Amino acid sequence: MLPVRVRRAARALVTVATTLLAGCAVGTKLPTECDLLIAGGTVVDGTGAPARRADVLVAGDRIAAIVAPGAADAAGLRARRRLDASGRIVAPGFIDVHAHGEPLRTPDFASSTAMGVTTICLGLDGSSPDRDGDLEAFFAAVEARGVGPNVAAFVGHGSVRGLAGVADGAPADAAGRERMAELVARALDAGALGLSTGLEYVPGWFADRAELAAVAGPVGARGALVASHVRSEDADAIEAAVGELLQQCEDAGAAAHLSHAKVVHAREPVAAERVLAMLDDARSRGIRATADVYPYVASYTGLSILFPDWALPPHDYAEVVADRRAELAAHLRRRVESRNGPAATLFGSGPYAARTLEQVAMERGVPFEDVLIELGASGASAAYFVMAEPVMERFLRDEHVMVASDGSPTMLHPRGHGTFARVLERYVRERGMLSLEAAVHKMTGLPAATVGLADRGVLRTGAIADLVVFDLGRVHDRATFTAPFERAAGFEQVLVGGVPVIADGVPTGARPGRALRRGR
Repeated sequence: MLPVRVRRAARALVTVATTLLAGCAVGTKLPTECDLLIAGGTVVDGTGAPARRADVLVAGDRIAAIVAPGAADAAGLRARRRLDASGRIVAPGFIDVHAHGEPLRTPDFASSTAMGVTTICLGLDGSSPDRDGDLEAFFAAVEARGVGPNVAAFVGHGSVRGLAGVADGAPADAAGRERMAELVARALDAGALGLSTGLEYVPGWFADRAELAAVAGPVGARGALVASHVRSEDADAIEAAVGELLQQCEDAGAAAHLSHAKVVHAREPVAAERVLAMLDDARSRGIRATADVYPYVASYTGLSILFPDWALPPHDYAEVVADRRAELAAHLRRRVESRNGPAATLFGSGPYAARTLEQVAMERGVPFEDVLIELGASGASAAYFVMAEPVMERFLRDEHVMVASDGSPTMLHPRGHGTFARVLERYVRERGMLSLEAAVHKMTGLPAATVGLADRGVLRTGAIADLVVFDLGRVHDRATFTAPFERAAGFEQVLVGGVPVIADGVPTGARPGRALRRGR
């Protein structure tokens, strides 16, 4: 028999190990080895549950276990690599449910991964990411090219309209609606997250209720959602526009998602509360209704948003200018002045990039409407400073609203490089408007559940090891409207499927991302 002191020491060791292992999920078996041990961090798991200190074990592309600090060491686990996360937050990789970009041209998406994003969702605002309606081929091309973050996609109503041969200028007829529904169904079966619409733009502008219900039919049949850039985001029209989205989804039995929630011209939070009340009412009637928001007071889109529909396709713009120039100029003047004037329009592309419409007009010595007429509706994109922060903040606080960038690696708007950092820096750390747990949930668990991405968005045993490790005290949104390509700081480690794409704050150049299909 062993000496008494040896037996006591052994019992004490067992007690310590048992206490340390108490952090494991019920039924979790601690592995004997792993590829990576993330030790001593504060885990914020994406569910909204309180943060807790824990060690995270990664084996291959999966989370092998989450245990109490020191439990793995006490059990003699062998880790091929060890990462000290003391004083750091360990969270699921962020999911950007509304992003733009071309993964075949900019596959690294370093602007996204630098702020903790491990999955980007493309195909929003009515434009599919594939050019020919073959989403499966697009996914295959993405994986063959290699991509930093994971890529998921919506099928765009506007793209489908063109592929179906529906002409601009009027709603689709019965045959057109049938062809469009078939194309939507094909994309959904290939793994599309849902349908996106861009009803403020051509050709989405021409759709009527019958057309919208038809294209949403396959979405409802598969339990997916319609993500919509609604017909207008102006204060005097937003409620009717959101009502149209909810009606479309009710007709089709689909879930409704309001893209980049905002109320242009509104100054008081009550404007957001009215929209949120509509979503609440929809949920009470059995419609799943959610939204996303970006934390900036300037939108970013093409100049077409300023032009009247009679100056947009299918109308001949040259004829409009020749025959109705004075009327067009008057419309553009009224429109711009109603959107805070020419100083609130900052060109992001075209010949006047990085200058305001007011500056260009003064330099040229012409009325600002003449500058716009010269450029035309497709001549440039711009940032429009037309929103109020209290309204945006009201959307951001709502439990059914998630964070999304609506940005891209090449967009001259800082949201493409700063959105997720800005929320953590400004609204969690500095203002305390959101708890850390709530903010992370809006970036991970909520979007994953909304769009149907299995095994992502929540840090749990068995989930895919899309992870971010960051120092909340150092997180910094460095992108501005004059320097929009400055990458976020403070995100020290970002893993996609267990592979580092950011290590010690520096891009690794790895492209482990996958094409993600809904529900798979």
